[in-house]
Amino acid sequence: MADHAFDHPPHGAAADWTVPQDWAAYTAEDHETWDILFARQSALLPGRACAAYLRGLDVLRLSKPGIPDYAELNERLMAATGWQVVAVPGLVPDAVFFDHLANRRFVAGNFIRRRDQLDYLQEPDVFHDVFGHVPMLADPVFADYMAAYGRGGLRSLGFGSLDKLARLYWYTVEFGLVREAGGLRLFGSGIVSSFGESRFALDDPSPNRIVFDLERVMRTRYRIDDYQQVYFVIDSFEDLLRQTVETDFAPLYARLADLPDLGPADLLDADVLLTRGTQDYAAARAEVA
Repeated sequence: MADHAFDHPPHGAAADWTVPQDWAAYTAEDHETWDILFARQSALLPGRACAAYLRGLDVLRLSKPGIPDYAELNERLMAATGWQVVAVPGLVPDAVFFDHLANRRFVAGNFIRRRDQLDYLQEPDVFHDVFGHVPMLADPVFADYMAAYGRGGLRSLGFGSLDKLARLYWYTVEFGLVREAGGLRLFGSGIVSSFGESRFALDDPSPNRIVFDLERVMRTRYRIDDYQQVYFVIDSFEDLLRQTVETDFAPLYARLADLPDLGPADLLDADVLLTRGTQDYAAARAEVA
C-alpha cells in the first residue's frame, strides 16, 4: 500500500514537520513583494483592524525590510507572549498542527506569492501566515486563546468532531470581527491580510454579521474560495477565551451530531443580527458559476 502524504514528514523536515526558514534563499523580488503587500495593508487597516492587531504590527517592524527573519521575529514575539513562529513545508497533519499551537508554536509557510497574485491566493503563504496571524499572537489574551484552541484540537481528535472545531478556527482566527470603539473591527488573519476582504467584511451590504455564539458557529459551514457570506462578531477577546476554556466540548460535540449543519447564508430565529445581509454578492457569484 502506498504511503499517505501525511504518514511521515517530507524529506528535509524534522519529526515535528518543521524545516529551516532559509531566509537567505529569498530573492530580491520575494522581499519586494512582501514590502508591497505590507505597505498596502498597513495603510488600509487603521480604523478597520482592532486595536490589538494594530499594536501587534510593531513586532513585524524589524531591523531590515522584506520578509521577516523568523529568528529575529521570534525574539520579539517570545518576549511578548511566549509564542514563536516555526517554518513548515506546507500543510501538516492535524495532530501536528494542534500540538504546535498547544505549545505556543505557530506553523507558517516559507514561500511568498507571485507578483501577479497580490490580490488573491487560495493557499496561505508567508504574508498571510505572518502578517495575518503574528500581530494577534503578540496580544496576551488572544495568544492564550490560540494555545487553548490547540489543546482543544488535540482532544477533538478523540471525538471525531474535527470538522466542527475547524469552523471555530475559521470564523474567529481566520475571519473574525470584534465590537470595538463603537463599531466593528477586523481581527481574523484571512481578512487583515486580504486587500479586498478587509474592505468587504466591514463595508459590503451582502454578508450577514451575527453576534458570536459558540454552538451556532460550530454548526456553520464555510467556503475557502471566496469572500464570506457570514461573519461572527465577538464582544471581546477575554469573552472568546472564557467561552473556549469554560465549555465542556464533549456534550457539545454530542449535541452537534444531532443538529443539521447550516449554510453560510442561513439565519436562525435565535441569531442576534448586527447586519442582515442582502446576499447580493452571493447571488451574483452563483449566476457567474
